[in-house]
Amino acid sequence: MSLAVQSADLDVIGAGFVHLDYAATAPCVRAAADAVNALLPSYGSVHRGTGPRSQTSTLEYERARDVIADFLGCRPGDQVVFTRNTTDALNLLARALPPGTTTVVFDGEHHANLLPWPNQLRLPAPATPEEAVAAVDRALSDLRGGPVLLAVTGASNVTGEVWPVRALAEVAHAHGARIVVDAAQLAPHLAIDLREIDADYVALSGHKLYAPFGAGVLAGRADWLDAAPPYLAGGGASAAVGNEVGDVRWQTGPARHEGGTPNLLGAVSLAAVCAALAATDRTALHDREQQLLAQLRDGLRYVPGASEVSIFGPWRPRVGIVSIALPGRDPSGVATRLADDFGIGVRAGLFCAHPLVRRLTGATGNNGCEGGLLRASFGLGTTPADIDSLLAALHAVLR
Repeated sequence: MSLAVQSADLDVIGAGFVHLDYAATAPCVRAAADAVNALLPSYGSVHRGTGPRSQTSTLEYERARDVIADFLGCRPGDQVVFTRNTTDALNLLARALPPGTTTVVFDGEHHANLLPWPNQLRLPAPATPEEAVAAVDRALSDLRGGPVLLAVTGASNVTGEVWPVRALAEVAHAHGARIVVDAAQLAPHLAIDLREIDADYVALSGHKLYAPFGAGVLAGRADWLDAAPPYLAGGGASAAVGNEVGDVRWQTGPARHEGGTPNLLGAVSLAAVCAALAATDRTALHDREQQLLAQLRDGLRYVPGASEVSIFGPWRPRVGIVSIALPGRDPSGVATRLADDFGIGVRAGLFCAHPLVRRLTGATGNNGCEGGLLRASFGLGTTPADIDSLLAALHAVLR
């Protein structure tokens, strides 16, 4: 399997161990590091001065916003707001919802897309993509009056299964609702185009997208964001402040929700990765990832005491994330053995998706500690040899 499908800008920095925990934090790629290093000599305040450092930094910050807007297929009038991560982006939108908004969400979501939403109608995780669409259709048919927002993942952080976002958007819009997509796990693996999937909002994290400098994005329609109080009250969000308490005129546009000094390096590094990915054959990258996925899933069939779990079924489309059930074994103990004895990094636990993992494992209770799975996730820097190393190590640990 050739690694030539990607440019040098997307080469992962660092080596020496097998990292299969991309779903938590993807390693830094050269494009991100180079962009930060290039900016550091002229790094300065954003939107805060007339000197060369400030002017250069402001230019690069707004250029980053434009690059990310193109990467996400933003429409005229859409905004790109920089945040800390996906959790921050979704909480921002939750705070910006019009009064009385009902939010519809499946209980299989990552906690970042499960916990922030007010006036929540929570649906059980569906057994198939078709059931997901039908469940949303029924739920929205029963709602009467007021704005409605459907919050759904693009790809599960537990199983990697890709959700039917376009079909869900069509159903939501048919009922006059809006939809936000948690793309934290989707964006690193598949191209996202807001026009194509017809989503109203999308949220993602830089640290999942090979730019681990602490920036995230909320992108989408401007009206709710411009009508809402600022997410962070302070400098940058305020256009003018009078002498009396409450005499404030707030900014419109992204600045309204970007109070304080922004994370310039995070924004620039994230934009650099987006530009590098956009210039690469993402179909070829996806095909290569699917080969690695097939290699891992086929190999797991011969590992005693290990079985892959899924929401929709074992052969539905998915990205490079596989969770493994280990009946009678402690996933955390197995993960520790893999790290200490074999130099392999994976993740064990409930992955901030407690209701879903409990359902997949048959666990009961709500103390957040019981049960759990072992998760292997991979991306640009993963090789077939890495997959072979994991399978061999699992054989050794579980036999």
